[in-house]
Amino acid sequence: MGNGYERHLRAGGGYLVARSFGEIFREDWFDPGFWGDRASPVTTGGRGSAWFIRSEVGDLVLRHFCRGGIPGRFIRRDYVFTGRDAVRSVAEFRLLHELFHRNFPVPEPVAAGFSRRALLLYRAALIIRRIPDATPLSDFTDLAHRQTWREAGGCVRRFHDAGVFHADLNCMNILVADQVYLIDFDRGRIMPGQSNDAWKAANISRLERSVNKLLAGVEPGSREALWQAFLDGYNRTDQ
Repeated sequence: MGNGYERHLRAGGGYLVARSFGEIFREDWFDPGFWGDRASPVTTGGRGSAWFIRSEVGDLVLRHFCRGGIPGRFIRRDYVFTGRDAVRSVAEFRLLHELFHRNFPVPEPVAAGFSRRALLLYRAALIIRRIPDATPLSDFTDLAHRQTWREAGGCVRRFHDAGVFHADLNCMNILVADQVYLIDFDRGRIMPGQSNDAWKAANISRLERSVNKLLAGVEPGSREALWQAFLDGYNRTDQ
């Protein structure tokens, strides 16, 4: 067993589950069909592979790992198996588990599963607890929302200061609720202490491209002001 979660692994796959869910969890939870009308597709940012789940233990999010872009047109859900620890859902679950228990603003991880498809292939899924009343940062487009963007900048800075690399930092993966959260840590990791800061700059550049794309309909001056508010929060120049 892991520290705070249970391991149920076998030759053909298996799952990790948070101990708080261990007595009620079933592998069927990874199948949206199991939930029937209690599962509804995520229509924004989910590549058609994520569902909101209404369960007896609260609202959850189920995500099947899928490729995007050109590779996803040919190989949608299969990944090359190189060992259990490298399974994408398992790696993300473990990172989320560590961050959640260090009180970082991330979703609570519930379970991670995978199944071997053939000798060299697998499919993976992850379940997290849904963040109540969460809204993507990209929805905050008015100049009155500058403080929200400052808080988002401060949130990202906190992760960066702890060496947490987010592989897909974009506006849809920054959620605003009772506080600012980061979600979707697929391929994320904690960087070694001796690493330089180039990855942080690359993260911020990736986010800026997302801002320019998703807020393309916002008046350029307003968009720049919101981005500057984010940078103020990130650089702590507003304090």
